[in-house]
Amino acid sequence: MAVRPVLRMGHPLLLQRAQPIATVHEPWLATLLQDLRDTMQALDGAGLAAPQIGESVQLVIFGGGVNPRYPEAPLIPPTVLINPVLTPLSDELEEGWEGCLSLPGMRGLVPRYRHLRYQGWDEHGAPIDRSVSGFHARVVQHECDHLLGILYPMRMPDLTHFGYQDTLFPGESSAPSD
Repeated sequence: MAVRPVLRMGHPLLLQRAQPIATVHEPWLATLLQDLRDTMQALDGAGLAAPQIGESVQLVIFGGGVNPRYPEAPLIPPTVLINPVLTPLSDELEEGWEGCLSLPGMRGLVPRYRHLRYQGWDEHGAPIDRSVSGFHARVVQHECDHLLGILYPMRMPDLTHFGYQDTLFPGESSAPSD
């Protein structure tokens, strides 16, 4: 299909709440999903939300094979998640470094729930219900924040841990895993 431009921080659509998807049996959804996959793969993303490519609907994708941007990260199964609902499974928070395709070259130290359950639907309309922790939980929260109009710097309590990747981590080819 197509690699689409990723909207950058400052674009008003990234601050909007995305609309639920009424049915997965729409031709436009298959096209959008392929565009998300193509774009995420081309940019070595760990995940991508529909609003990042200009579509304000509740659809995220994440996971897949080894990612050169996060070489130390555990593998996450390739997932399509429609109309997600996230439920923290404990109050335990964990800080981790995050990046975002909408903030190229930037990294920030972001607290996220360590354990959570996510529910929703896959592209065939089958229910998804998973309990996850660590990096997997972080990626899901990051991507689903895009559906709420939230970018990771908005979650940061201390902006002294926010900056350009090459300045924060000089000499490293990739930043620490989020």
